[in-house]
Amino acid sequence: MEPTRAAFAAECARFTEVLAGLTDNDLGRPTDCPPWTVRELIAHTRTGVGRLADMLAAPAPSHAEVDAAGYFGAAKFTPQVDADRIAGGQRDALPVDRAALATEFDRAWRATEAAVAAAPPDRVVRTRHGDAMRLGEFLRTRVVEVGVHGLDLAAALDRSPWLTPPAAAVIAELLTGGRPTPPGLGWDRLTLIRKATGRTAVTVPERAVVDAAGFRWLSFGR
Repeated sequence: MEPTRAAFAAECARFTEVLAGLTDNDLGRPTDCPPWTVRELIAHTRTGVGRLADMLAAPAPSHAEVDAAGYFGAAKFTPQVDADRIAGGQRDALPVDRAALATEFDRAWRATEAAVAAAPPDRVVRTRHGDAMRLGEFLRTRVVEVGVHGLDLAAALDRSPWLTPPAAAVIAELLTGGRPTPPGLGWDRLTLIRKATGRTAVTVPERAVVDAAGFRWLSFGR
């Protein structure tokens, strides 16, 4: 689990640095995760990185039922679940002013990091969706959360992506199941992540290479 913990810490620390430099005008910008504004996307991400502290305080399920890939199943992106996710981001954004954004995000991810450090590596947790997962597997989903939404935030702010190499490695491995991308694509990890998560469209020639190679990646919504 150590590479995943390192990736989580690196990406969250970088995300916090970005938040500390935002302006009031930045917070009202639209994002490519409609109908969220930048402020609401940050609130959603803050909630996501902080979930593990409460999960580890709850009783442990007897055994794991899904891994990180299984967590991102179709049931997580039904209209009702999407509506609840959107409303949660909007609700959680209301109490926090700009000056506290970085502080609140830093507090949330560091609470998770401390809880993970104190837990047995084989600990099983239960997600808000009811999934029983090993701690390390759920932590992989948190790297996806902060890393991919960091790409959304960078796009909304008209900035270059700041995805850290440790997080990119964890996310790419999850998306591909550890398989190399077809050499004809020439994608680096950032491009793979953008394409696989729908942040950048797959071109017709790229689709032909993917189909010819029988390559498949994990797909999930925003």
